[in-house]
Amino acid sequence: MHHGLYAGAGRVIHYAGFNRLLQRGPVQEVSLARFSRGRPVAVQPHPSLAYSGEAAVARARSRLGENRYRVWSNNCEHFVHWCLDGAARSSQVERWVLGWARWNTSAALTRAGQFASRAWTRVAAGAARSAPSTGPRSAGAYA
Repeated sequence: MHHGLYAGAGRVIHYAGFNRLLQRGPVQEVSLARFSRGRPVAVQPHPSLAYSGEAAVARARSRLGENRYRVWSNNCEHFVHWCLDGAARSSQVERWVLGWARWNTSAALTRAGQFASRAWTRVAAGAARSAPSTGPRSAGAYA
């Protein structure tokens, strides 16, 4: 989902990001029509704002032309949160990282379980080979 800050008068300030064939784009102020590119637009409420209205727009405009877009640390959602809350964050990135961590942990546990299972099978197979037969026993000790 792409994020931008509505500046009023049909204008949106946003981080253009990778807008043209993976070329980074700067923070820019564009028309709502250009921002949405014909797609529906939804307003996302922010329950606690450190900056609102003109103050948030002023913060956004202070970064116009900035061209330091980074998907993981400085994307369009980071930008809007910084304008409104003063803290750059992205719930999309956080969800992705959390999902990856869960998948990676699950995959690691699965691999560990498979390794342990194979190791146990080898131990059990080795024990079966070295176990005394049930036939006549010879004198001696078995470990």
